[in-house]
Amino acid sequence: MNSILPSHSTFVTGARPIRPRVSVVMVVYQTGEALIKSIEHVLAEPLVDEFVIIDNGSPPAEAERLRALGRAEARVVLQQGHGNVGFARGANMGAETARGEYIVFLNPDANLQDGCIEALVSAFENQPVPTVVGARVMNTDGTEQRGGRRGEVTPVTTLLSFGHLTSVFKSLAKFEIHREDEALPEAPVPMPTISGACFALRRADFELLGGFDEGYFLHVEDIDLCWRARQAGGQVLFQPAAEVIHLGHTSLEHPLKVEFHKGVGLSRYFIKRADTVQRYVIAVLLAPAILLMSVSRPMIWKITGRPI
Repeated sequence: MNSILPSHSTFVTGARPIRPRVSVVMVVYQTGEALIKSIEHVLAEPLVDEFVIIDNGSPPAEAERLRALGRAEARVVLQQGHGNVGFARGANMGAETARGEYIVFLNPDANLQDGCIEALVSAFENQPVPTVVGARVMNTDGTEQRGGRRGEVTPVTTLLSFGHLTSVFKSLAKFEIHREDEALPEAPVPMPTISGACFALRRADFELLGGFDEGYFLHVEDIDLCWRARQAGGQVLFQPAAEVIHLGHTSLEHPLKVEFHKGVGLSRYFIKRADTVQRYVIAVLLAPAILLMSVSRPMIWKITGRPI
């Protein structure tokens, strides 16, 4: 049974407004110590009026720490006890609970940087419904993280991306969809796909799109959302001024399980969006290869000592 804990006090001057302008939604599951730092960054942001935390299943000590936070911080709304319903369902629960005009979805291992929320919200001015605005996702060393701004995600580009083949074979460079090495734009620009680590929608955008597709358990729901926004006549924007540091690979869940869900999600996405018999057949035939390459990545990381 879900439980929304009451708020009794606040860490900052003033109480949560009756009608929040900005709500941050965070889905938590076996995150580890990175969660505490991420929460601190959210609560340090004065433009965050409401902070909805959906706890899909934290270790006992972490779950109790979240309950204590829910009792002490007026901006926090915590839901626990519903079990691991997956990210897409958890994010939808958070959006349904949130009351803000703008909804920012933030990974529990991502740290908001100064001005990130303001930059995300400002990007919506005079934009059509639906619009999805993604942040510039950074590594801890200040470099831009892979995946924050991407082209069209297809079966072919996914297989090439998994193997970093576009950098090995120059003839395949035209299929490269990762754009973190390109010059940083000076203003928000259209981008087919942004990162799910930190992005925002207006409530009207979220409702028009019907939220996240709950057929995805973990990963790819963000790619799907971007695609559906563009299919609906809207757009996806990359906002370079909205920066967030994403730690990544902090989950206490086994990497093999995480990558399995990613592979399944990608295969489902390609089959779902296939608009011709030929593309459907290609998506079905490539699904085993995509799943195999996805689940093999943890072993490659162990051998090479770095994620890919």
